[in-house]
Amino acid sequence: MKLISFKHLVIGVCMFAAAGMALALKPTAKMADAGPRIDLETLIPKTFGDWKIDETITPLIANPEQEALINKIYNQTLTRTYVNSRNERIMLSIAYGGDQSRALQIHLPEVCYVAQGFDMLDSRDDILDTGHGMVPVKRLVAKQNARNEPITYWITVGDKAIKSGIEQKMQRFAYGLSGKIPDGMLVRVSTIGPDAASAYQVQDRFIKDMLAVVGGRDRIRLMGAATAERTAAR
Repeated sequence: MKLISFKHLVIGVCMFAAAGMALALKPTAKMADAGPRIDLETLIPKTFGDWKIDETITPLIANPEQEALINKIYNQTLTRTYVNSRNERIMLSIAYGGDQSRALQIHLPEVCYVAQGFDMLDSRDDILDTGHGMVPVKRLVAKQNARNEPITYWITVGDKAIKSGIEQKMQRFAYGLSGKIPDGMLVRVSTIGPDAASAYQVQDRFIKDMLAVVGGRDRIRLMGAATAERTAAR
């Protein structure tokens, strides 16, 4: 019988150790199970400041494929249209997922809109001063036929508001090393109109008004604890 060489023995031991380490580092503890349960329906008031829900507007409905994906990724979603005394309308969409593992990570609007037949005319990073902290946001302009829709959104992974892309992966990886599966949230506002610059001003005002009326803990859930802590430290 042929003996196993020392070289092959070492390789086998290393492979076994690597497999064991991967299993040991696999995150198992969901952050969503550690704190109070979030309820999007009560998190955001139906009226605040100069804004109230516009019951005459029907929100954009996702196609069946997108709807199935949304239900798989998110535990809760909230979609409303608000209007103010100036007849300015804001579409608000918030999605919360208790499991931000790789397979169930937040589905970004750039992907969602294009999948529903929109053209993405613009996409850029920005920083929004909410009055309660600086939040990294994404500004988009989506267009479908005559519908021109400027969009502002941000995402949180765990306790931090982050830019999408590499920061999203790094934050998820950092939690994974500690054995935790982070939760996540996407907050998106949009308007219909040809002037993106004016639309972003209205959206920023809406976001500031919304964050001003939610409780401190709820505001942290929306913005990320790290953002709130940096603000408090200034």
